Amino acid sequence: MADQILATPEIREYVRSVSSREDPILAELRAQTAGLPGGAAMQVMAEEGQLLALLVGLTGARSVLEIGTFTGYSTLCMARALPPGGTVVTLDLQGRWPAIGADYWRRAEVDDRIDVRIGDATQTLVALADERGGESFDLVFIDADKANYGTYYEAALNLVRPEGLIVIDNTLFFGRVVDPDSHDPDTAAVRALNASLRDDPRVDVSMLTMADGITLARKK
Repeated sequence: MADQILATPEIREYVRSVSSREDPILAELRAQTAGLPGGAAMQVMAEEGQLLALLVGLTGARSVLEIGTFTGYSTLCMARALPPGGTVVTLDLQGRWPAIGADYWRRAEVDDRIDVRIGDATQTLVALADERGGESFDLVFIDADKANYGTYYEAALNLVRPEGLIVIDNTLFFGRVVDPDSHDPDTAAVRALNASLRDDPRVDVSMLTMADGITLARKK
């Protein structure tokens, strides 16, 4: 049986050369974000943004919840993939980072599809459940502080519709999940969520060894 191919720099560059469709607006936002402290590590890869857009289209999503905006690269990718009238509700702790993305959203003519909520995500998720009710989103993307991943996942499971999709970023967490010397709260939380997802009867699940690990969980 064939094993997984090693993703060497040459392989990654080949994949980009034959599949990347990052346009100038996305490329400019990526470049500006990369110039921020920790920006290159915190933003999603171009390939992942393209995958998110594809997943929005494949699921027929009209209502997307994003937990963790940062500068809004993934927000832009998903908003573009929505049909007219679709909405991305995106959550971030501070307004300074989404404010960077706002100009790019406007230039891409999708700013009217994006609803930014600023504040503690755990509280905002409770407020969204009260405001919209459960099972009100078609797709949820989780990419925020790792220590609260378990809380975000449970909230996402409540908010996503049956057969809706939850996408969880950084589930390999820079390889720390397999490092026996990594015991920090973020790594521990990602490990705990990964283990629980494997046995969670409420979802169908698949972890992709793409980017920093992407887990897809489809609500039954």
